[in-house]
Amino acid sequence: MEEAERTLNQGQRKADHLCVLVHGLWGNPKHLSYLATTLRETYPEEELQILVAKRNSDSFTYDGIDLGGERVAHEIEDALEELARKGQPIKKLSMVGYSLGGLVARYAMGLLYSKGWFDKLEPVNFTTFASPHLGVRTPRRGYQSHLWNILGGNTLSSSGRQLFLIDQFRDTKRPLLSVLADPNSIFIKALARFKHRVLYANIVNDRSAPYYTTYISKVDPFDDIESIDVRYLKGYEPVIVDANEPIELKEQKDTSQIYARVLNTSRNFISRLPLFALLTVLVPVGSVVFLINSGVQSIRSQQRIRLHEAGKAGIGLGSYRIPLMVENARSAVEGAFENYTAGQHPEYLHDSDEEAAGSDEHQAITTPRPSNGVATTDSSADEEEEKPSESPSRPSTTTAPLIRVRSRHHHEFPTLALSPEQFSMIDALDAVGIKKYPVHIHKVGHSHAAIIVRRQAKGFEEGKVVVKHWLDEEFEI
Repeated sequence: MEEAERTLNQGQRKADHLCVLVHGLWGNPKHLSYLATTLRETYPEEELQILVAKRNSDSFTYDGIDLGGERVAHEIEDALEELARKGQPIKKLSMVGYSLGGLVARYAMGLLYSKGWFDKLEPVNFTTFASPHLGVRTPRRGYQSHLWNILGGNTLSSSGRQLFLIDQFRDTKRPLLSVLADPNSIFIKALARFKHRVLYANIVNDRSAPYYTTYISKVDPFDDIESIDVRYLKGYEPVIVDANEPIELKEQKDTSQIYARVLNTSRNFISRLPLFALLTVLVPVGSVVFLINSGVQSIRSQQRIRLHEAGKAGIGLGSYRIPLMVENARSAVEGAFENYTAGQHPEYLHDSDEEAAGSDEHQAITTPRPSNGVATTDSSADEEEEKPSESPSRPSTTTAPLIRVRSRHHHEFPTLALSPEQFSMIDALDAVGIKKYPVHIHKVGHSHAAIIVRRQAKGFEEGKVVVKHWLDEEFEI
């Protein structure tokens, strides 16, 4: 990690390819230590320059995806100029984002694109690991979920409001993530320029960013993991899921097996009662401490934002406040939240919602794309293969619009109760084409950290399989 961070400070390298790593919410460069170190072990200094972004670390990540993106873009420009002064001009650019860092990277890419950098550089690899591309709004209905989405969003300053889709980004009057996925925006134009666009998403136990948002999907085939057999890519078992043939439904269990499972679950619950009793005392105390700290951090964040807007934060603001749209220029948690998110089961749309969706804004609900669910999105041939028949039949017991998951067996799963903005984001991002890899972390209950080996911990070695797959199969030097 330290060696990777020193890459730009030593002047004897001739590599013309710069790879930028961006960490997530509450993160810092140490979270990307394994990624940076493994990259360096795979590609020596003569082949690859590595920049681990550090100007948007720790509590600074509260300040918003846009401010984080401006900081990272400024850091990249400084690095490019420094390398050029040393006689090491960069010709290729790769961007890697973990968690919130994937969104910050997408914003920074748009800014670099708008300033003409993509005319000087070849965008090669764009990769995200467990990044919430659709935000973290819980896909549930009712006033409790609505209240949670508002409360959660306002506890993490600007970044929280943006992740929960309750913000209005500048003059667009739309959530920032919606603008980030607008087909006419500089952000989508920048994303489309990358030669390789890849994401990795946890299928279970991601308490920070659920599968549907990290995989950019309208369905969750892995919601009931006990009812399916997961299929894996050869050579990367049992971690990287085969996106083209991801699952097989298990045969229905007989009554004795079901009874045994219920009995076993009951025993596990009883054995954990002392822990639950302890948590009933600790969680309220921890929540109060968390809320107090969040309030303090939000106040500090707002102060930093005001300084940034006034141009007093060390960044020339005018260079990044450019029109966000290209064709139609318009006026220009882990912690307390993880346990709530992990305990929620998604809700689904009903047929009445599908019938009521008559506007273009809601069309995404009634026109499922073949790339949703568990499949890649970079093949037009697949779209032709997955077209429904002219007279599709639907079982009379159906209670929600169904989306087919690509496999020989054509399993169908109900559509999640996402917002209209989220459905539009899915369609726009899928249209660009992103290769998607589901990841099955078994050994730990915190797959969000394990997917990139955020720290050296027991059970996190499965994340090393993910990184190996990325470097062996997807990363181009």
